[in-house]
Amino acid sequence: MKKVISAFLFSAMICGTLVSCGGGASSSSSSEPATEATTEAATEATTEAASEAATEAASEEDVPVAIADDVEFEDAVAAQSGDAYLAIVDGQWYVQYWGTDADLLTYDAGVVPITGNGDYTVSVNADTNGFRYDVTGDANGEYVPSGLEFMSVMIKDGENKFPGAVITINSITIDGKEVPMTAKNYTSSDDAIETRSNIYNKYVTKPSEDARTPDGNLYDADGNEVGAVSEYSPQIIDPEAFASGWTKVEVNFTVSGIAE
Repeated sequence: MKKVISAFLFSAMICGTLVSCGGGASSSSSSEPATEATTEAATEATTEAASEAATEAASEEDVPVAIADDVEFEDAVAAQSGDAYLAIVDGQWYVQYWGTDADLLTYDAGVVPITGNGDYTVSVNADTNGFRYDVTGDANGEYVPSGLEFMSVMIKDGENKFPGAVITINSITIDGKEVPMTAKNYTSSDDAIETRSNIYNKYVTKPSEDARTPDGNLYDADGNEVGAVSEYSPQIIDPEAFASGWTKVEVNFTVSGIAE
């Protein structure tokens, strides 16, 4: 509000100096120059308007301009190099998180730095003021994501920072309720940069040729199976578990294979 009033007063002062706002063209085309009386009248009007604006500002200074001014938003979280995060896309390809602060689920996202072999947890949370405000325009609005198109644990720049690292999914929960796993997960990379472990990828039907597990690679250099490939899948849960709606999703996992 203070910035708005200051801008108004500054504008008023400029307008007084020019006699009338936006009237430069008509004034310059007039055959009669502005008289002293005209200038004094304009200055008086400007002063009065500025005084009224200042009085109004004083009475409204503590009044919020919009509902967002009264709401405390959660931190927007972006994954940094070496961080693990939960990539997820709802059934409408609308509510998503890809590790950036531009995603709808960036608020209160559970992103964790990988510091070596060990256990970690990543998460997303749709029960936040920031999410509700971005989706509905009201921090008190209602919107619950539903369905699932994609979900994966990702490590940003993992292939470069932690070559050979293996992710083992231990548990997956939706709003505190554990989701049964129907197959084993494997670790791979879609771009040779980010390390990933698919939890539900409907666009892939079998482990990729770079798939690795705590027991070793699933294929040899020629692409021949050397492990129990049939036990592993890019779809280790039933997406129906997400069909009726979800807010907070957590994944607990173990990282191994990092040279120490």
